[in-house]
Amino acid sequence: MTILNVLKFANAVKSAHKPSHTQIEKFSSYVKYAEHKALEKIRNIGISAHIDSGKTTLTERILFYTGRIDSMHEVKGKDNVGAVMDSMELERQRGITIQSAATYTIWKDHNINIIDTPGHVDFTVEVERALRVLDGAVLVLCAVGGVQSQTLTVNRQMKRYNVPCLAFINKLDRLGANPDRVLKQLRSKMNHNAAFLHLPIGLEKDCQGILELIEERAVYFDGDFGEKVRYDEVPKDRRAEVQERRHELIEHLSNVDETLGELFLEEKTPTVADIKKAVRSTALKRTFTPVLLGTALKNRGVQPLLDAVLEYLPHPGQVENTAIINEANGEGETIILDPARDGKKPFVGLAFKLEVSKFGQLTYLRCYQGMLKRGDNIFNARTGKKVKISRLVRMHSSNMEEVSEVFAGDIFALFGVDCASGDTFVNDGKLELSMESIHVPDPVVSMAIRPKNSKDRDNFSKAVARFTKEDPTFQFRYDGDNKETIVSGMGELHLEIYAQRMEREYNCPVELGKPKVAFRETMMSPCSFDYLHKKQSGGAGQFARVSGIMEPLPPHQNTMLEFVDETVGTNIPKQFVPGVERGFLDTCQKGYLTGHKISGVKFRLQDGAHHIVDSSELAFFLAAKGAVKDVFEEGAWQVLEPIMYVEVTMPEEFHGTVIGQLNKRGGIITGNEGSEGWTTVYAEVPLNNMFGYAGELRSVTQGKGEFSMEYSRYSPCLPDVQEQLIRKYQEEMGILPDKKKNKN
Repeated sequence: MTILNVLKFANAVKSAHKPSHTQIEKFSSYVKYAEHKALEKIRNIGISAHIDSGKTTLTERILFYTGRIDSMHEVKGKDNVGAVMDSMELERQRGITIQSAATYTIWKDHNINIIDTPGHVDFTVEVERALRVLDGAVLVLCAVGGVQSQTLTVNRQMKRYNVPCLAFINKLDRLGANPDRVLKQLRSKMNHNAAFLHLPIGLEKDCQGILELIEERAVYFDGDFGEKVRYDEVPKDRRAEVQERRHELIEHLSNVDETLGELFLEEKTPTVADIKKAVRSTALKRTFTPVLLGTALKNRGVQPLLDAVLEYLPHPGQVENTAIINEANGEGETIILDPARDGKKPFVGLAFKLEVSKFGQLTYLRCYQGMLKRGDNIFNARTGKKVKISRLVRMHSSNMEEVSEVFAGDIFALFGVDCASGDTFVNDGKLELSMESIHVPDPVVSMAIRPKNSKDRDNFSKAVARFTKEDPTFQFRYDGDNKETIVSGMGELHLEIYAQRMEREYNCPVELGKPKVAFRETMMSPCSFDYLHKKQSGGAGQFARVSGIMEPLPPHQNTMLEFVDETVGTNIPKQFVPGVERGFLDTCQKGYLTGHKISGVKFRLQDGAHHIVDSSELAFFLAAKGAVKDVFEEGAWQVLEPIMYVEVTMPEEFHGTVIGQLNKRGGIITGNEGSEGWTTVYAEVPLNNMFGYAGELRSVTQGKGEFSMEYSRYSPCLPDVQEQLIRKYQEEMGILPDKKKNKN
């Protein structure tokens, strides 16, 4: 706590004679924060889920119960305040989270760093980078919606970074809430070995509290805001059910925990401590998912969730974090980072998010090893640039709180650091160390963009430079052929939000063109090449010959490009091989069929020839470009399009109409399920056919239907779509149709 905060507290005591409960709570919390440095007392958690599952409301309640904020506000706030974690004006107006927001709080002597993440698939990179730096996560599920499309995406992301999680079934107060159905979906759709730790005491409007299975007690939440937790006996009519569900929990744990398994086989009754220990150890290994219940909006079940975070999610010392040392020498060695909070080992931190604030660029980092003090120097391991730390801050949504030092396990932010998302920082310039970077998905939608007024061009450039740096999935390029600026992103909403932010934050209204899909071009069968590049025009000439095979990669790799050097001997000297690879990759940026990127192709360089004087890397670069063009003339090519995984939920009576709609749009129905008058249809539909679907769905379902979609894979498009794309490209380029090129 800064001296200024201490003085403020002292003045409050003087003026009020008796400080408020919240003031005392906050003061003691800050003092504790300054004192506590034990690794076991820290949790870094993320809150992620599908759209509208109640993540931000849950975070708001957590901050209230831990004394971090004085009053609770709603996401779609009628009081015009909005949730603390939705700090952007656009987030408050739309009632959605756009950027992940970090905060920290204190619960039962433990420091908890929390990152609230967006639910829309368009902002999926925000979830990626949050999960990359967190030790544990809370997967929030809606008691009515259950496991939805974005839940599956978040689950895959947790698996990628090996993040242990708790499941929290929220919205028990909603009409049609059915936690049992959600648990079945967790097991069937997500393959989680999951079981309840809680049971509800009443659902929908009768939701009064929860029953804890491990402790075998009822928990009620009294007071105006559910802040008083009252424990009681399990009601008589529910005792048999509690016993049965507790037995089911022990059974699920026994399958994955040896100690509990032995007790189960010996038919001994495990103690409360035995069960808790088993839940913790299996949750850390991701072999078991504890399922908790509650309703954040009605203030039920949040405190038991906080207790579960402390009991079952790992502290930074229980997570193995690695880095690669001396990777530049080609002999990279993986080392395990030391999470001890003593500052004895060198500092290692990872920049996971960039944000431009009114004070300049803010870089969010996670400290993995050592400590960092204000005034220290650190080095960017990728660029070697030295940075002096003038300010160290911890974030509470958009508010900053100054700190003088940070230790391993802390999440903090720095100002004025020039870096990219995913850069590693060390405090020793000679230490060549890098941590695993963040997975960034490819954009799938492009739109033409231009400022409405030509005088706004400067502001437009500033906005684009800032947003492309902050968000790696938001990309920008100039298309010389059509003389227009193109922005690419993860969906229509993604690009629409950035257009609105340009107008609000940079006073630069923009116009967006019709969405364009990121098609790809690929080969259908292998084709050999033998290309000679020879140029003699006085002085040094150019000579390079390359031969080999270009072939398609298997379908699951159809978004990748692969270059393989299979040459033997010195026909192509090794120093020229990178030139061939660059030529191949450069040509693949724009295909000859429709002008889209080439992907799913393997370039096997097998032989060639060089000239002792006239050969150079440039000559081999141009030879590779010529070889790809030759293969295009000779080989068989096809166009790939992005296929989306679509999930549509609507009342049962519109089921047939919606399926007819999806079929008309070229969709393949992969499944459907219904419950209590509502039906969910799952389908795979080409993205090119999904534009304008939102309005059509609303009109045929009387405004009751809703859908979500996420990228699934690339797949060959239909011959008529391919013909259309080729014809359009030829018209744009002024090329006369050549039937020979369109082999499909």
